[in-house]
Amino acid sequence: MEDRFDVIIVGGGHNGTTLAAYLAKSGRSVCVLESRPECGGGQENTEPIPGFRIDPHATYLYGAAAPGFEQLELGRFGYRHVPYRSTAGLVTSAGEAVNLGSRWDPEIATENLMRVAPGSLGTGMLLGSLQGDLATELLRALFWTPPYPAELDVDPMDLPWAKVMDKYFSGMFKPEWLEMSLVELLDELLDYEPLKTLYSFAAWYCGAHPAWEGMALPALGGVLMFGHSSGSPRGGMHTYAHAIIRCALHHGARIVTNSPVERILVENGRAVGVELAEGSSHPGRRIYADDFVVSAVDVQHTFLQLVDGSHTDVSFRRRVSDISLKGGSLYVASVVCRELPRYGDGADAFPIEKYPSCVVVPCDSREANFFAQTEDVYSFNRAPLLEDDHLTMMVCTHDVYDPTRAPEGYHVLSPIYLEMPPPQYDVSGAAGVNRDKAEITDAVLRVLRTHAPNMTDANIEHVFVNTPYDSEFRNAGLTGGNWYAIRQSADQWFSGRPLPELSRYRTPIDDLYLCNQTSHPGGLCLMAVPYNLMHILIEDGKVDPGPWWYPAPWHMPAPAA
Repeated sequence: MEDRFDVIIVGGGHNGTTLAAYLAKSGRSVCVLESRPECGGGQENTEPIPGFRIDPHATYLYGAAAPGFEQLELGRFGYRHVPYRSTAGLVTSAGEAVNLGSRWDPEIATENLMRVAPGSLGTGMLLGSLQGDLATELLRALFWTPPYPAELDVDPMDLPWAKVMDKYFSGMFKPEWLEMSLVELLDELLDYEPLKTLYSFAAWYCGAHPAWEGMALPALGGVLMFGHSSGSPRGGMHTYAHAIIRCALHHGARIVTNSPVERILVENGRAVGVELAEGSSHPGRRIYADDFVVSAVDVQHTFLQLVDGSHTDVSFRRRVSDISLKGGSLYVASVVCRELPRYGDGADAFPIEKYPSCVVVPCDSREANFFAQTEDVYSFNRAPLLEDDHLTMMVCTHDVYDPTRAPEGYHVLSPIYLEMPPPQYDVSGAAGVNRDKAEITDAVLRVLRTHAPNMTDANIEHVFVNTPYDSEFRNAGLTGGNWYAIRQSADQWFSGRPLPELSRYRTPIDDLYLCNQTSHPGGLCLMAVPYNLMHILIEDGKVDPGPWWYPAPWHMPAPAA
């Protein structure tokens, strides 16, 4: 392995490999150092039984609006998208099943909303309309735009997403929406309580918690990203990772696995390289970066472990250590079965030809379901109570539309998601959920059987579980088993994420940049953090991409620039 490159990237997860592809295509020599045997981070699939692909972490494509699909030409490198005729549905405790279709078949939602909630039809059509070019523009304004300089006092109506909403919905959009929580916005837009409940859970599992003030549009944006893609990569999320990695390698990037970094080398206040850890493939080896170093691991690991404390002040490190981890710590179950769940009011509630790839169950009301689970996880810092009202779940079934996920005659319910507190915050101890894993799994299966009686022992062949504690051990990049890394709230989003002075991806160390889900916009495999970082690197004169590159139209250079 060579000792010197233009750029060193610490971490070969989704963000690190995507940035490597961008930089290599721009003509820079790049070395990515990944501690695990394989790159991709949360873009992982496993086969606990040959032929059955389950998702321990990421499971849907949320980044359909990403410029990276065009700029990096991922189709050339093997990416294939599977569209789902129906992406989502809900089932109430009374057995009412509502199919919400997808952007590819919006008539399914229209038909179902007319049946159960004709008063919500207009709003359903409004939200459905946010799936075309408008959705791309709104989502890019929310997620694929670098944060504004933190020192600027910006009128909320001058925020990119406010401009887009005002442009398309000037008769309906209200400036007060920018101060609302999603819970409040849903009360203004929707009438049907189970649909409000579904949107609340979807927002929580896709990003910003719907009860956090000022986050209504970012929270709704997470849901819209799910609907905008209405599908996933063929073969699972790891095929998406492989397309990005192939792109990076094609353009000359060097990717080295089994290479955990011990520390980032800093000389005279400037990052100059890295030293590999004792457990790496080249223990103690020093690799130098002529231009800059990028940390694609979380902000706490970067400044509390990789960078020697003598290079930053005590108050800065204290604020880094105090960053909240409340985000998306998930209990993930995968069930191998012979028959799909038959929910609600009978075997035909969700016909196979338009079966939802994700069903939220039970989905009655926010008071009975959503707030009960939120209180357990965020107020009491414990696993949800093992009662039906507290155990609303996301049950995903990709193989209905993607036959590569399971052999013929079988299905994989993967993942089944249930929110948990980060292990570090759990009142029963970091390993508390693992001690109760069997009991929690039994409760999850009990709730599934209550709403889908055909899910008997004879139907279920295998169950695999990945707790937040398991996720953190499996993938060190998932701090707290949390795919969002840190809380996505008004004080930790856009120009405040993760801290105001770090929000533009620059750090107190010269030539050290951040590129991790702890930076804006956060989790999910969006190619957004690297895309946003490219604007800053171009502004700093670190990279000069070719004509294939185009910036976000809302990017605001620093005043000095």
